[in-house]
Amino acid sequence: MTRVQTLSLATGVALAALVVGWMAGRATHAPAPVGTSVGGPAAERQVLYYRHPMGLPDTSPVPKKDAMGMDYVPVYADDEAPATPGTVVLPPDKVQALGVRTEEVKRGALTRTVRTSGTVEVDETRQYVIAPRFEGWVERLYANQTGMRVRAGQPLLSVYSPQLAAAQQEYRLADETARRLAESDPASAASMARLRDAARARLRNWEIRDAQLGDNGLVLTAPADAVVIEKPVVQGARFEPGETILRLADLSTVWVIAKVPAAQAAGIKVGQPGRFETVALPGQVALGEVTFVQPVIDAQTRTVDVRIALPNPAGELRPGLYGTVLLDESEAGPVLTVPRSAVLDSGTRQVVLVETGPGRFAPRDVSLGRRGGDRIEILGGLAEGEQVVVSANFLIDAESNLQSALEGLGGHAGHGTPSGASEDPQPEPSDDDSDPHAGHAMPAAPEETPASTTGHKGH
Repeated sequence: MTRVQTLSLATGVALAALVVGWMAGRATHAPAPVGTSVGGPAAERQVLYYRHPMGLPDTSPVPKKDAMGMDYVPVYADDEAPATPGTVVLPPDKVQALGVRTEEVKRGALTRTVRTSGTVEVDETRQYVIAPRFEGWVERLYANQTGMRVRAGQPLLSVYSPQLAAAQQEYRLADETARRLAESDPASAASMARLRDAARARLRNWEIRDAQLGDNGLVLTAPADAVVIEKPVVQGARFEPGETILRLADLSTVWVIAKVPAAQAAGIKVGQPGRFETVALPGQVALGEVTFVQPVIDAQTRTVDVRIALPNPAGELRPGLYGTVLLDESEAGPVLTVPRSAVLDSGTRQVVLVETGPGRFAPRDVSLGRRGGDRIEILGGLAEGEQVVVSANFLIDAESNLQSALEGLGGHAGHGTPSGASEDPQPEPSDDDSDPHAGHAMPAAPEETPASTTGHKGH
């Protein structure tokens, strides 16, 4: 090889090296594609387009803001397509801005508290009425005040009755005669004894005890520790057989009649605890238990009367007192529960939003059971340990419904054209025909029609 050939070959190799170096340097310093960053792992991710932050059918090939000043959310080529229709994918900053909170689905005892109104009433089994079975007059009225407290055996009033006096006299004479003739004339004594027994039976039918048979008058006493709740007579008044003279009530135990809505009365059972609170007794809570559940629903109020017996040793729970009744019902075993705020109830459908991954939320239909406090029983649709959205779920649900509607129209077809497409540059088409977001790509610019070409030729 001659010297000239050797020099020419070396010069060619040097030029080729310079060209290769220049091309490599240009490729290294070329501007990064829109939506990618240089020098980090994020540079490998390709931005397909930017979607509206609230899920509206509006996309953009370049970063932009909506009318509220919120940044559009980038959609990357390597984003995983939602597995469930209506799944919402939110970036971390959007999750934080919306205040999204999740809570674990738990299994445990569900305590249901029924809160309703109630009124204190007199215990019907502890009422007494003083109504003599004979006619007469009130000679002396000792219990002469309504509301007066009396003790068992305390005199209430003394009465005079001609019928009572005649029966007592008959009993006394027949008894004395029977004793006197017992030895001299046994037959007459037996006749007097029968007369005496008849007079005694008549007095006992009038509720006159043997200890009172020798008295000229009759003193009626209190049958128990009680309060005079009704006094329809005054001293000196005449009364008929069976007429009420006094009405007493033992208030050591009272009833509270609670009006429970029919929908909440199914789980109330006799023996379960009950509480009564009233503004008339601030800071005090009366504890008792359910003694009766009315089997008939009130047709006017659509409620069920529930009776709670409350001890009243101090007498502070006065009949007629109005207040709040709380009935605690504990479930027999542990059940699956979520906070009430996690359930979106439309009336015909109950939905919760389940966090299926970081920033990914999928709607899930659930079957609801009983409610207790701030939690609600889940009969189906969720598993223990899953995370459900308990805050900002209305916003996520709105976007989920919109996405489901758009998917029903054909995978977002027809709404991929962004606003202001004439001013914004078009994105580079993706080589991957299987890209799930291909429907969001910008349509190509229309080509010149033959008619316009022909027109130019004419000039």
